[in-house]
Amino acid sequence: MSNNSKQDFLFDKGNYKWMLIGVAFILLGLILMAGGKSPDPHKFNYDEVYSFRRITLAPIMILIGLGIEVYAIIKKDK
Repeated sequence: MSNNSKQDFLFDKGNYKWMLIGVAFILLGLILMAGGKSPDPHKFNYDEVYSFRRITLAPIMILIGLGIEVYAIIKKDK
């Protein structure tokens, strides 16, 4: 008994490419949000913790990545 049926994937190559781009945006956002450790644990560095990069840019990058993921899932192959 031979099985010559072709395996069908749920998404095509373009969908997976967009998914990887979305994951890259999400990871970049998480990397931008990381850090902020102070050398002195008894001193709070307001400017470092609440910087533009951590409070604004990183969440925007994560949301863009999630939007790209939604696009990659609903995108139809041509």
